[in-house]
Amino acid sequence: MNARQRLMATLEGKPVDRPAVSFYEIGGFLVDPADPDPYNIYNAPSWQPLLRLAEEQTDVIRMGGIHGLPGMSRPGEDLFSQETWTEGDSRFTRTSVDVAGRTLTQLVRRDRGIDTIWTVEHLLKDAADLRAFLELPDAFFDRPEPDIARLERLDEAIGDRGIVMVDTADPIGEAAALFDLGTYILAAALEPKLFHRLLERYAAPIHRCTEHVASAFPGHLWRICGPEYATEPYLPPALFDEYVVRYTEPMVRAIQRHGGYARIHCHGRIKSALPMIAGMGADGIDPIEPPPQGDVRLADVRREYGRDLVLFGNIEVSDIENLEPAAFRKVAEQAVREGTEGEGRGFVLMPTACPYGREISARTLANYETLVDVVSQA
Repeated sequence: MNARQRLMATLEGKPVDRPAVSFYEIGGFLVDPADPDPYNIYNAPSWQPLLRLAEEQTDVIRMGGIHGLPGMSRPGEDLFSQETWTEGDSRFTRTSVDVAGRTLTQLVRRDRGIDTIWTVEHLLKDAADLRAFLELPDAFFDRPEPDIARLERLDEAIGDRGIVMVDTADPIGEAAALFDLGTYILAAALEPKLFHRLLERYAAPIHRCTEHVASAFPGHLWRICGPEYATEPYLPPALFDEYVVRYTEPMVRAIQRHGGYARIHCHGRIKSALPMIAGMGADGIDPIEPPPQGDVRLADVRREYGRDLVLFGNIEVSDIENLEPAAFRKVAEQAVREGTEGEGRGFVLMPTACPYGREISARTLANYETLVDVVSQA
């Protein structure tokens, strides 16, 4: 089987010649190692063997993002302004929104040598900010026009080496990111009516966008990010049902109506959320973090939910970076064993995340090579 056949058979619950293996963001994100931008970590020499390994020897799941940002992605509107500047080795972007007599500000920072964005200051600081934010016009929450042609180009370019996965946030994924974690938890737990209003503002345009893309780009895998914000210990299971199932299940159903496959992205403690994720009719879940980061073993998820859900995981990136190769091989072999034993729809061996620094160590590269080797022998 080639990689595309293997991945599609996995999603469809059909037999495969071996378990699929994905490096998640490595091979998932389309990067340019020749781009000399000092903020592009992937042009570092130590990254090149790992990028080649992902492209040439894994079952590539290329991510095609569509959710973008709401109206905040359109500078120049009367309510919105944005400025970017550099200080030392950091690039800052400040966003300001003027509404209801308040100026809401957000500050993010990107550092050279680290492929992540740090939110230094969140847009909403308290319930008063949230109430003001809800006064924004509906047009502010509209989604940019999805670039279907880009998804089709990605799909054509990947060919038999893998598949394209449409990447989107759900309403809680968008809403929770407006706050720092503590303020978000207080708002979601103590202001449920207000928080539902916020989710509803995001839900309508996200649902329209999902239906449009699922119809125009049918039959593909999707990743839906956001549900982890409503898992324990942040919120109780009853609020997962209110804040995730109510607003995310329509996305799942829209994707499936057009022959697609909905994968729920949910880090952390998922044990209490699993019945609701399965109840939404999701086709898959990632990354199924092992204890102590998570609270459920892969073998238990396979036994209880594996007939319905394709399981993606459950290798901690910290193990890839820190374990000696012999010890890491045992971890990888255990994941393959637990992810494939007994009856189940399918399993993809996959890390929970990827390194985000400029330098890839020899140990890290060796452990990624082990992932490929372990599935080849399964």
